[in-house]
Amino acid sequence: MHEEALLKDLVRKLDEVARSNGAVRVLGFTVWIGGLSHLTEEQLRARFPLAAEGTVAEGARIAVERSSDLSDPRAQGVVLVSVEVDTDPAAPRSPGAPSSSRGGAP
Repeated sequence: MHEEALLKDLVRKLDEVARSNGAVRVLGFTVWIGGLSHLTEEQLRARFPLAAEGTVAEGARIAVERSSDLSDPRAQGVVLVSVEVDTDPAAPRSPGAPSSSRGGAP
């Protein structure tokens, strides 16, 4: 399913941002969803928790900017706009999240 591939890619990008910032988790993020995207806001909110399970993005808050501009060159896409990360290893984690960030090669 195309939506699952988009979610997998989003989780990968969130993980990359967290790693590059030395973060232990992603607190929240904002995505822009194009008017012709295969992923709706409802699908993102419903499916993201499962896609992010066991990653530094588990439990992250989701903010969505939805475009209705069908002529936008990114109209079929999902764009990561911003990411809020936590770099404090002593900070409380969301329920079910791993106790440390994932290590090793991507």
